Amino acid sequence: MSSAEAFVQARDLLFRHREDYETAYREFTWPVVDEFNWPLDYFDAYARGNDRPALWVVGEDGTETKLSFAEVSLRSNRVANWLRGLGVDRGDRILLMLPNVPLLWELSLAAMKLGAVVCPAHVLLTHDDVQDRVSRGEMRHVVVDASALRSFDGVSGDFTRIVVGGQEPGWLSPDEAEGFSSDFEPQGVTRASDPLLLYFTSGTTAKPKMVVHTHQSYPVGHLSTMYWIGLQPGDVHLNIGSPGWAKHAWSNLFAPWNAGATVFVYNAPRFDAAKTLAAISQYGVTTLCAPPTVWRMLILEDLEAYPMKLREIVSAGEPLNPEVMERVRSAWGITIRDGYGQTETTAQIGNSPGQPVKFGSMGRPLPGYRVELLDAEDNLAAEGEISLDLDPTPPCGLMARYADNPDGAVDVLGGEYYRTSDWASRDADGYYWYIGRSDDVFKSADYRISPFELESVLIEHEAVAEAAVVPSADPVRLAVPKGYISLAPGYEPTRDTALSIFLFARGRLAPYKRLRRLEFADLPKTISGKIRRVELRAAEQENRKTGARGPFEFWEGDFPELGKR
Repeated sequence: MSSAEAFVQARDLLFRHREDYETAYREFTWPVVDEFNWPLDYFDAYARGNDRPALWVVGEDGTETKLSFAEVSLRSNRVANWLRGLGVDRGDRILLMLPNVPLLWELSLAAMKLGAVVCPAHVLLTHDDVQDRVSRGEMRHVVVDASALRSFDGVSGDFTRIVVGGQEPGWLSPDEAEGFSSDFEPQGVTRASDPLLLYFTSGTTAKPKMVVHTHQSYPVGHLSTMYWIGLQPGDVHLNIGSPGWAKHAWSNLFAPWNAGATVFVYNAPRFDAAKTLAAISQYGVTTLCAPPTVWRMLILEDLEAYPMKLREIVSAGEPLNPEVMERVRSAWGITIRDGYGQTETTAQIGNSPGQPVKFGSMGRPLPGYRVELLDAEDNLAAEGEISLDLDPTPPCGLMARYADNPDGAVDVLGGEYYRTSDWASRDADGYYWYIGRSDDVFKSADYRISPFELESVLIEHEAVAEAAVVPSADPVRLAVPKGYISLAPGYEPTRDTALSIFLFARGRLAPYKRLRRLEFADLPKTISGKIRRVELRAAEQENRKTGARGPFEFWEGDFPELGKR
């Protein structure tokens, strides 16, 4: 059996047991692949003569680009031949800094066919971010959208320069690829273990690490993601997310095309919840994935006003608050299914289709992943650090390695387990419940506090759009929970608003978990939209050293009417 046949056979088993979690988890094994190039061995074969839409890009102005699987295959061949003529060779690293335009997919497939290594990057990266990626990533070629060209002013390095969507002296244009042949002949053999993708992590707690994925770990590994989302052939799948981050490859490339689904993209200069909902309704989207930040914005609209064809809706990136899930279910009659994974992996844990969903739980281990919880002494526990069993073999969806070690970290793949740095608990039914990053969990009066648990309560208050809880130094309790709060539209950062939130939280939290301080503020985020709690923790530590308080900061002691309730 060829590697491609083994891949399809494993995929089809997941199709057959799409709503039978126990059977899928028990019977699924990762396919054995040796020589494997996903676009050449799987995608092109699937695309041959296939006129069903593979990519459907709709602009805010109503313009549409719809390409069939066959068209995407042939167009990527032309681009691959053009890149080869520019000197792109096997193992070369290509920085790909594009928005959601068709060339993003064509260039990605073309680079993979050549055996080059793709490094996706967000178009809003700063000059320093770009220089870091070019230098540490040892980029040989750069493809950048015209809107992001100024980020390359003064960037040092010897690399091929390609600009998309404009003209610039000294930069090449992919328009030249139109004159190249749509027949592509690979040179050399692609091993499944060859590098395919280089991702820079989002850097929520430290300097971004460089994650190396192979021709096996992401294309094949995302069978778990396909299963979690519940994708089927013919689906119209929308993932609301930006290129440059691993989640885009999860849900805008490998998972949907592994299933034979259409990748649908709604392009707008800025996210607009009402327009996005209208597009989902108008264009018949059947499966939807969005991060919690987007879901929180969507529920501010009148969801019932939009007739939907949605069958599956999921969330990933950060834990999703139960209140959001309930609002969506009451409007559409569909439950958002949460899932968990990392840049370093594919989807590890999730609520799969057809299974009972426990609000607030991220679900159960997905087919192909053996998940354990390890306590601080490396013992198996019902509460601990989420860890992947590497014995006898690692899961297919786990990265190959970190390309460098900016923080002097140990070899995370050298032991019996890969430890994720995320903490969770597991209930009697095998469902996992997120607690927080190991750096985020803190102690207050000898009680361990999960920021996510407190944030889930705060987000239920009508005035709270987003919340982040960090420790605030206290002479008696060592630290107390402080909430940084971004207000929903129509609410002001006043004393009355703060009192309302304090009272609301008191009625829903045990005394030892009680929110003791809060501050209304804009939450710092990474470009990918994740809250930078490390920045908030540092700011709070400094403020407690100096005794400073923000203009919109309130403490329990400011409210005599709270008393000892």
